[in-house]
Amino acid sequence: MPHATGRADATRAVVFAPLDGAGRAELVEQRLTDAIVAGVLRDGERLPSESDLAKSLGVALVTAREALLGLRDKGLVRTRRGRDGGSFVTYDRETSVRLVDDRLRALSRIELRDLSLHCAAIAGMAAEVAADRASDDDVQALVDLDARADLATAGGARRAVGRFQLEVAAISQSPRLVQEELRLQAEAGSLLWLCLREQDYRDRSRQSRLDVIRAIREVDPEGARRVTTAHITAAVEWLIDEKVRLETSAAEAEGAGR
Repeated sequence: MPHATGRADATRAVVFAPLDGAGRAELVEQRLTDAIVAGVLRDGERLPSESDLAKSLGVALVTAREALLGLRDKGLVRTRRGRDGGSFVTYDRETSVRLVDDRLRALSRIELRDLSLHCAAIAGMAAEVAADRASDDDVQALVDLDARADLATAGGARRAVGRFQLEVAAISQSPRLVQEELRLQAEAGSLLWLCLREQDYRDRSRQSRLDVIRAIREVDPEGARRVTTAHITAAVEWLIDEKVRLETSAAEAEGAGR
């Protein structure tokens, strides 16, 4: 069953896994951006070389090079020449917040609701199956994860959600569900759980975990799925409201500047 280090290793593997479909530079750039903002790739970390990155993602060398250039323009990567050179992650919280907000504004409400459906389908099914298959040790592992959760910051709360959902997926004993949960966390976790910026939602998130644990302990598959999907749906509804707030603020700022 995966724990913190196992999750980190597995999530990193997803970040550098081959892209589906056409390997465009913007897709490479978005995947790496998401991984940096989510904290999967950490400040100061050395990225694979252009050739290694292209090979692992299954894209052309020029595509990888263009993606790294885009990351440098965003201030997320710096390149150093020489024997100890390479491309290094430069995580800056203010820049990351701005990038996530920009991504949210760029997505339509339809795309956000589709994200909700996808994430809820994976996490909800994992919870449903886990409730049927969990042992007493599995339930205790979930209790221990919840007890170790750091809810003092948005990042800590987001990691708590990710680790918990991954553990539930592992309990379902479905490698495909685990892999898809990892992929979604790497690509959408930083956006999906923006609501955890607020303490009220961190508290709600913890209550959701407790409710899922109870449903799994009581062998209540429907209850486990229902609580899990409601948790994700509420997060996306918050995202839609936040999108409106950001758009309204931008429009007011533009109007004031005229």
